[in-house]
Amino acid sequence: MRAMSVHRPPRRPQLWLPLLIASQVLIALVWWRLGSTIGLPMLLASHAVCLWGVLAPASRLYGPVLTRLPGDGVWLTIDDGPSDDTRALLDLLDAHDAKATFFLVGERAAARPQLVREIAARGHGIGNHSQTHPQAVFWALGPARMRREILDCQRTLAGITGHAPVWFRSVVGHTNPFVHAPLHAAGLARVGWTARGFDAVKADVDDVVARIDADLAPGAIVLLHEDAKHGRNVAMVEGVLARMRAKGLRAVLPDHL
Repeated sequence: MRAMSVHRPPRRPQLWLPLLIASQVLIALVWWRLGSTIGLPMLLASHAVCLWGVLAPASRLYGPVLTRLPGDGVWLTIDDGPSDDTRALLDLLDAHDAKATFFLVGERAAARPQLVREIAARGHGIGNHSQTHPQAVFWALGPARMRREILDCQRTLAGITGHAPVWFRSVVGHTNPFVHAPLHAAGLARVGWTARGFDAVKADVDDVVARIDADLAPGAIVLLHEDAKHGRNVAMVEGVLARMRAKGLRAVLPDHL
């Protein structure tokens, strides 16, 4: 199976705009003909759907997102590096003969280019996770700032490794209507997840691993992190690798399918 079968950059990143306009015109006509009793609930419902499309990580309202792989492999994805955890994670993955994709933050990569090159040299994937990781406001960024966040990170990572990433993960999984135009321009495909344990905020290793294990199955995309304040991300990844081994699951990269 070729990687391009799952690598699907947005083809029509602006399609949401005419659909949004058409929906609001329709609501205005309904309000005019039938009054606010029906028109107002329709307006509020349409706005709720638009907001859900931004906040729900698996939403395809504004563009495509990959949330599961074909086949029986598991894709390990590690966000927010490079960091002090990176080299320990690389050693751990080597010990388990496992590969992962590291979704890196551009400014952190620029500060530690040697770690970025080491990730690539050890055979792991590198993905785009924005230039500055503005997690509090990423969902609300306008088109100009969103374009800079995505394309600046793309240039940073390509400049370090010599290869432009082909995968993108939204910050906190939030994806507003302005994400997909720069993805289209850069040939990036958005990646979601199937299994998560909230390891960026939860400090209990057993609880995090158990949450991930509940959704750990063939085709799963696992969301993991590095450099959380609790300092236990490496132990959490080790626990996930142990559960994969117990279930007979192997870590794969989409490029190697």
